[in-house]
Amino acid sequence: MKTTLLALGFALALDALAAADLELARDGKAACVIVRQAGATDPEQNAIQELSETLQAVTGAEFSVQETGDQAPERAIVVGPGSLAAKLFPEVPLDQLGEEEIVIKRKGNHLLLAGGRPRGTLYAVSQFLQDQCGVRWWTPWATHIPKHAVLAVSALDVRYRPTFESRDPFWYPAFNARWAVRNFSNSQSANIGAEWGGCIRYKGFVHTFYPLVPPETHFAAHPEWYSFRDGKRTVDHGQLCLTNPDLRDHVVARVKEWLRESPDARIVSVSQNDWHGACQCEACKALDEAEGSHAGTLLDFVNHVAARIEAEFPQVAVDTLAYQYTRKPPKTIKPRANVIVRLCSIECNFREPLDAPANAKFADDIRGWEKICDRLYIWDYTTDFAHYLQPHPNWFVLGPNVRFFAAHNVRGLFEQGAYQSHGSEFSELRSWVLAQLLWDPRKDDRSLIDAFLDGYYGKDAAPFIRTYIDLMHGASAGWNLTCFSRTDTPFHNFKTLSEADRLWRQAETASAGAPDRLRRVQRGRMWLGYVWLNLWDKLRKECADAGADWPMPASRKAYAAEWLKLAQGDPDHPWTKVTLINESGVTPGKFVERFAND
Repeated sequence: MKTTLLALGFALALDALAAADLELARDGKAACVIVRQAGATDPEQNAIQELSETLQAVTGAEFSVQETGDQAPERAIVVGPGSLAAKLFPEVPLDQLGEEEIVIKRKGNHLLLAGGRPRGTLYAVSQFLQDQCGVRWWTPWATHIPKHAVLAVSALDVRYRPTFESRDPFWYPAFNARWAVRNFSNSQSANIGAEWGGCIRYKGFVHTFYPLVPPETHFAAHPEWYSFRDGKRTVDHGQLCLTNPDLRDHVVARVKEWLRESPDARIVSVSQNDWHGACQCEACKALDEAEGSHAGTLLDFVNHVAARIEAEFPQVAVDTLAYQYTRKPPKTIKPRANVIVRLCSIECNFREPLDAPANAKFADDIRGWEKICDRLYIWDYTTDFAHYLQPHPNWFVLGPNVRFFAAHNVRGLFEQGAYQSHGSEFSELRSWVLAQLLWDPRKDDRSLIDAFLDGYYGKDAAPFIRTYIDLMHGASAGWNLTCFSRTDTPFHNFKTLSEADRLWRQAETASAGAPDRLRRVQRGRMWLGYVWLNLWDKLRKECADAGADWPMPASRKAYAAEWLKLAQGDPDHPWTKVTLINESGVTPGKFVERFAND
């Protein structure tokens, strides 16, 4: 009886210890140490540095970093999956964690921040700093570090493996390596060094048929390697003759060359050119007709390449596209285990969710590929390539679409945005919101948008910008919003745009006392100004017809000069400079040349 009571008392004491908060810092003094374990990798050591520096910024306390063996300090944050972590947390299978899986666990006076290698521990630290400390890395140039006189944690027991193995919020602000790590992006576009966990590395990336088999080198000697169309072999907007056995041997050899040149690559692209032009020779045509899709010849070809390189490169997957004429899955051919199929949404209406009736054909295709493909990736489109600065009201489909992809077993997401310049419409917002959703699709996208508006633009300006977003979303109802939209759309009318301009002016007034936030808000009126300049005469007529006051200067030339100055940015703040306004490469200066005369 006495033994039982002692055991019960010990258990209750442990429960009480677990229930009490673990204090990390108070009044500028650290209440625990950070442990660097033997054998810590470079990414884990950088995770420790990130943790100690950020905690100091949050609390004002300097946290000691201690090297230790298997002897645990009395109160400590243990970073990484080392031997001490295994001793203190034997219930956590640290040696079985996926390479990006994280564990955040508190037990008594010890807190574990660990993950699989190479990147998991970095992500565990970032998750902890965001969830428990309120840190936000909005952009590479805008961070929120809250101040806590007392920082303590209660019960914590998190084990999480990201839904998507490849996460790429492909917007210009997202290409910063430190920002990417902090926001869980493993995009090769961020060029993350090995010391920060590295990233997914492609060889070729996309549209590689002609880079693999350059027509200028091979067409004269081997015209049979290229598309047969309209009674002749051609390379003019053509593809490859995917059933030709000699071509197949050549491509296998070329892919092996590529991979020997790039030993860090884990994915190699063998994918169609960026146009139509499929081969119509008898062999290709027969296979495609039997499979009910041009994906038949493509997938049969890619499977052949993947099978032939597997022995030498077992760690590499072959990536191809289900894009435009190959979007429909074949009837019987299935991708090999080392093949990635990237389904592209380019034809969709991006004003509506991808599971909406407007996008039913795409939804059918993703369901078809899901049934046959173990590694299904998505190439999604989140900008207007013809008008990077133009309002593109897709903000409220970002979250539903990411969850739609997750529900259909997608394993990689490439969210292509405005990738060539700073200053594109809400590029910062989309970068951060998409990064957060790609890490965890369960997050509330509307709440993420609200948090970003408050944090990046400021709580005084955010209500006006939030109203603007709702305004443009409502005005665009019923419009087929493509990734190559017109400027002259029905929702770009005087009534809507004048109200939008008023809201951004109010946001500017609200930000007048905060220069950094004012610069951010001024981008919004620049985006609108792009539309005003394009539609000046139309909008003036609508204004006159409505008997309204014209809210712009009388001279379009004068307004264009004002707009150009804003687009040229502030040299002390490089992110304010716009270098390109569309994918075709038009500069702001070239754009305003159109308005040299009123």
